[in-house]
Amino acid sequence: MSFEFVKKLPTPEEIREGFPLPGELAEIKKKRDAEIADVITGKSDKFLVIIGPCSADNEDSVCDYVNRLAKVNEKVKDKLILIPRIYTNKPRTTGEGYKGIVHQPDPEKKPDFLAGLIAMRKMHIRAIQESGLTAADEMLYPENWRYVSDILSYVAIGARSVEDQQHRLTVSGFDVPAGMKNPTSGDLSVMLNSVYAAQHPHSFIYRGWEVNTTGNELTHTVLRGATNKHGNSIPNYHYEDLNLLLEMYDKMDLKNPACVIDANHSNSGKQFEQQIRIVKEVMHSRRLSKDIHRLVKGVMVESYIEEGCQKVGGGVYGKSITDPCLGWEDSEKLIYDIAEYE
Repeated sequence: MSFEFVKKLPTPEEIREGFPLPGELAEIKKKRDAEIADVITGKSDKFLVIIGPCSADNEDSVCDYVNRLAKVNEKVKDKLILIPRIYTNKPRTTGEGYKGIVHQPDPEKKPDFLAGLIAMRKMHIRAIQESGLTAADEMLYPENWRYVSDILSYVAIGARSVEDQQHRLTVSGFDVPAGMKNPTSGDLSVMLNSVYAAQHPHSFIYRGWEVNTTGNELTHTVLRGATNKHGNSIPNYHYEDLNLLLEMYDKMDLKNPACVIDANHSNSGKQFEQQIRIVKEVMHSRRLSKDIHRLVKGVMVESYIEEGCQKVGGGVYGKSITDPCLGWEDSEKLIYDIAEYE
């Protein structure tokens, strides 16, 4: 066999017992989960802003960022719900490069998955403890869900994962909102089929168990742009795109039609500064159409303390080592501008 079994990792239960979420923080999460769910179901008119670093590479700078976000949240909480991105698994297009803190708790050292699982939980728990904000993460590995199921309030399913059966089935067992991104091809029907699958109950094998799920009615769509056969970015956040998605939603038996717009990735062509313009266009579209206003529940923005990006080992505090991000000043202003639209 070409598999080398290095060492057996602790189960999610063992990791959670060793690094538990304190009861008072569990109460914060319960309240936040309910508030965010009410936005997806339409009970609340608040708008979601899922914002933060491309990858959560350093506990101190990530928690620094989230604490800044918490202060802004206090000023806009009557209109917005800010959800920090604490992305601990980072998919790589070619498989090369930094894959996130779960792989490498120290980006300059070799992978250490045990240390990574512990670092992931410690960072998420510290962020809640210091800021009162529960976070979003991306589910790159479905079998890792139980390591974080008690600490996350939102989960994104990436463009390369959305067609995978195990991702869809695992999401059907979530009790928090999950955003299904359109695949890199841009095929919206694939994304909607994923939403349909995740909203329904299933029986399947998970971590060596036969399991049953009830379906997750908070599963929704995320538009992140597409890539054509020439490798060029094709945005899908425009007014016409949102109307098309509305029409497709109307033809399917889906609960809680909802969409979040990812302002970066192929929507911006990874031109991070364009996120400001894209978000403002989305907010304008919501003003123009009551139907779009009901459909679009939030935006995703890649943002960190320092703008742009650097190579691993670059040494700049709070600067992305993966995709380039908006800097803090622009991010703070953008949040206030979003609140003005509401």
